[in-house]
Amino acid sequence: FERGVDFATTVEHIEYITRLVLEVCGGDAGPIADNVAHVPERKPVRMRIARAQKVIGVPVTADEMADVFARLALPANKEGAGAQAAFVVSPPAHRFDLQIEEDLIEEIARIHGFASIPAHPPRAAAKMSAPSETLRSLHEVRERLAACDYTEVINFSFVEAEWEADFAALANPIRLLNPMASQLSVMRSTLIGSLVANVCYNHARKLPRIRVFEIGRVFRRDERASGGPLSVAGLVQPMRVAAAAFGPALDEQWAAERRPVDYFDVKGDLEALYFPASLKFEDASHPALHPGRSARILLEGSAIGWLGELHPRWQQKYGLPQPVIVFEVEADSVTVAPFPRPQTPSKYPAVIRDIALVVEAALPAQQLVEAALAEKSAIVRDIRIFDLYRGAALPAGKKSLALRVVMQHTERNLTDSEADAARDSVIALLGRRFGASLR
Repeated sequence: FERGVDFATTVEHIEYITRLVLEVCGGDAGPIADNVAHVPERKPVRMRIARAQKVIGVPVTADEMADVFARLALPANKEGAGAQAAFVVSPPAHRFDLQIEEDLIEEIARIHGFASIPAHPPRAAAKMSAPSETLRSLHEVRERLAACDYTEVINFSFVEAEWEADFAALANPIRLLNPMASQLSVMRSTLIGSLVANVCYNHARKLPRIRVFEIGRVFRRDERASGGPLSVAGLVQPMRVAAAAFGPALDEQWAAERRPVDYFDVKGDLEALYFPASLKFEDASHPALHPGRSARILLEGSAIGWLGELHPRWQQKYGLPQPVIVFEVEADSVTVAPFPRPQTPSKYPAVIRDIALVVEAALPAQQLVEAALAEKSAIVRDIRIFDLYRGAALPAGKKSLALRVVMQHTERNLTDSEADAARDSVIALLGRRFGASLR
């Protein structure tokens, strides 16, 4: 009875079965008591002629449609005229499949003949679109992370409530009314928990070096969010990019010593992901990250995410023998790239001057470099830090930073006096701003 039972032929079927019994077994049949109650109502179905012609794709006439209904023994009445013309069909009791307009259109197409419907290739206006030079797709983001030796993972958007408490300090996450599993009961507000679970899963299976990334949505409450076809009022669903690194920095090899991956390895991967844009990092605390080894990521002065080492508490809780380095950023910030600005390289050699400055131990090195680059002279091309020293040779509360000043002219060779003057101006600037002195 999966396809239904014809309530109009019950007596006919009983009579047929009774006749078979009498022919085989003999005997006498009693009268039939046919009590009709609660019979399903078969409602008329209206089919617009213009709609049927549009769906089928060929100009089937109204007379041909009427002939089809007559051949199928379907009582049909035509009503209206012109664009409003339609057939109203009263389905018989045994046609359980005729319930909506599309069911009648299917019958027209079937009897008219599918082979009679010509096959036309789709036609669309071809228009060349120039890709924007300031945008990169998420596919390109995936390629860049894969080039940095990360493997993409795809996780569920619903996670364990414990992950939200540990990695997002969220005591009241968005809960599911009907979770697919008891432990996957909330919507994630961060990708970090899923990536840590991936690391734990692979580490338990003796994989020594793990580098994974995910591009996916997170879900959080926001009273300012309005509802729409693809959104829910009071909730936002931003796209994020996150990655985790665990184990040795490099595969075991003869050319490099084995060492664990650290904060600066993943920081370099993150800078390669955003290149040629320049990122800044400032010391900040995050519930999932080590309080002294975490940073807020800034792009053009706006916070876009976090980078750091997993908190020792969570490292111990999830049974990991060494730290996991993670980052999580807004996907919109990765897909926007600076407009390319080509520059003609100088054919004259660069002049390099190295200086070692003694500064306060608490002074962030980035502030030093930013200040020097903001007021550098025209011939200074780059200033970067290449060494850090802390030791007994320095006064208490001090550290030594070694800076490399790269100078170059586009039209001629630089003289030693010009290079020395540019170097001295950098030293004087940092001395005024931060009390830096030559070591």
